[in-house]
Amino acid sequence: MPSEESIFLPNPDIVRNCHVNSITQYTQMYRKSIEHPEEFWGDIAQHFYWQKPIDPERFFNYNFDVTKGPIFTKWLDGATTNISYNLLDRNIQLGNGEKIAFFWEGNHPSNHLSITYKELLNEVCRFANVLKSRNVRKGDRVAIYMPMILEAIIAMLACTRIGAVHSLVFAGFSADSFAERIRDCQARLLITADGTWRGEKLIKLKTICDQSMQICQKAGHMVDTCIVVAHLQRSTTSSGLQSSPGNKVFMQNGRDIWWNDLVPSAATTCPPEWMQAEDPLFMLYTSGSTGKPKGVLHTTGGYLIYAATTFKYVFDYKPEDIYWCTADIGWITGHTYVVYGPLANAATSVVYEGTPFYPKNDRFWDIVDKYRVNQFYTAPTAIRALMKFGEDIVKKYDLSSLRILGSVGEPINPEAWLWYYKVIGRGKCSIVDTFWQTETGGHVLTPLPGVTPMKPGSAAFPFFGVQPILLDECGKEIKGEGEGYLVFSKPWPGIMRTLFNNHDRYETTYFTKFPGYYCTGDGARRDADGYLWVTGRVDDMLNVSGHLMSTAEVESVLTEHGSVSEAAVVSKPHPVKGECLYCFITITEDSVFNEKLLTELKKLVRERIGPFAQPDVIQNAPALPKTRSGKIMRRILRKIAQNDRDIGDTSTLADSGVVELLFKTRPVEA
Repeated sequence: MPSEESIFLPNPDIVRNCHVNSITQYTQMYRKSIEHPEEFWGDIAQHFYWQKPIDPERFFNYNFDVTKGPIFTKWLDGATTNISYNLLDRNIQLGNGEKIAFFWEGNHPSNHLSITYKELLNEVCRFANVLKSRNVRKGDRVAIYMPMILEAIIAMLACTRIGAVHSLVFAGFSADSFAERIRDCQARLLITADGTWRGEKLIKLKTICDQSMQICQKAGHMVDTCIVVAHLQRSTTSSGLQSSPGNKVFMQNGRDIWWNDLVPSAATTCPPEWMQAEDPLFMLYTSGSTGKPKGVLHTTGGYLIYAATTFKYVFDYKPEDIYWCTADIGWITGHTYVVYGPLANAATSVVYEGTPFYPKNDRFWDIVDKYRVNQFYTAPTAIRALMKFGEDIVKKYDLSSLRILGSVGEPINPEAWLWYYKVIGRGKCSIVDTFWQTETGGHVLTPLPGVTPMKPGSAAFPFFGVQPILLDECGKEIKGEGEGYLVFSKPWPGIMRTLFNNHDRYETTYFTKFPGYYCTGDGARRDADGYLWVTGRVDDMLNVSGHLMSTAEVESVLTEHGSVSEAAVVSKPHPVKGECLYCFITITEDSVFNEKLLTELKKLVRERIGPFAQPDVIQNAPALPKTRSGKIMRRILRKIAQNDRDIGDTSTLADSGVVELLFKTRPVEA
């Protein structure tokens, strides 16, 4: 394992042409962004179109201190613009109409197509007109449950065209999870596809949506319209954008309509709805420590300039580059770094529907070679999974076009970092190990490719406008070397503004633990060189393959089973996923702990939350370690999961004998 002292300098060929290419330049820009944010972000904002000009007197205002009043953040307040206009019309006016916006690569290598900026604008306007014809108006929420196809991006941008708020849900969540999100945001129009292939696995998306809509109806919420893309037929027979609908999908009269029965005949012009900078743009659900998902709300103006700026500088994007982010658009990475950030920079991007392993384990490298990708952005989970196939499979392909390699979703372990750097990047690429969250809207800690000497596993330094601070448990700032809670003392333009319809929870979750600071919920340490190392969640959250979920969410599902009286869930390190779920269950008196029960519980979690949440280990726990007040000590359960007997102080336990019992009954395969 490499030591923390391992430092890799940026390639001089990269440094020479970078947007930011010296520590002096970075320091000057960073200082300006902190000390004079109006000037720093104001210069960037001038690159975009504002239908109503920016008022310097209302450029930036905020309160992060709950003791001084309601929490709020406002950037560019009073100015008006439209995201789709800036991403499409403006780029066409600048001469990029015939430039490829996206290369789409289907699950099967024979399925591929491209779309230019002009073509994308036409399709966005068509679908925006369709939405308007279905009575979708400014401020309405639209639910989207889609595979990685161009219609998903068109749907997002069509919502922004007319001022509707899109709420995408990753098309791997269960019907129950999707229904909960539909009800919470009160969406009455849903967009999906008949299905998609992930590798050799068929995902029947419309069927899942049918179940979700039925659940919503029973709870008193009706989805009036469901627009369905016919994707399955073309995914096996054609590489064209349009196809005839299949015959095996249930379509409810009056509610369900095929995309191609509406869109082709719609007009290709649609005037943009001019939005206030602080008007809602989209909402995206993330797991909460209480188990109920949180509807993170991002707004228009600040998010636009922050997505654009982080993309430009972190990936050092140049006009002729080909960029590829492997994230699904159902996550914030897909929003900011598949759709909004790249389009704001008139970028050409690759969008990929499938997995890294289909039809062979070399698919990622085949695509990089095929499109001559310059920036490649993926998750540590994927990197670790691909490492096990060795170097020979990589060497079959020409990856010399790569210049920047990105990592996202969780801290990357040094071994994976080094493999990424040496095998994929040939020791010549800069690695940007980015830390950020759904709530932050964009990168907040990251190396810059032409500036930062790289330390494997470190997120390095703050991005422009971001002021990270480490606090101890008492809220005292840790200066210099040390480890503590990672917080931020002031907002940047892309930070979320609230939780949808629940501002009280927003304040409680992020601002009450340390008044005056946004609390990330993550821990971090600072080394002697000032580098920041994110150490992971400090609350009851898990990060499995980049999917953030709460222990409470999984525990709630487990206890729905009639044989489970109590459950406690912790994370356990996993060589590929980063973390996996280790579940302790106490069964009811007349129940039996056997393979049948384990199968049923795993199936229940898959159905209620999604396949990514399936537990790796379920341990029979006749009792759980609790304090005298009844609180489960998950710190001790994490030690048991890892078979680590250095459990620390147990004086507060009501029954310390429980700990030894759980060590003895720990499954051998765990």
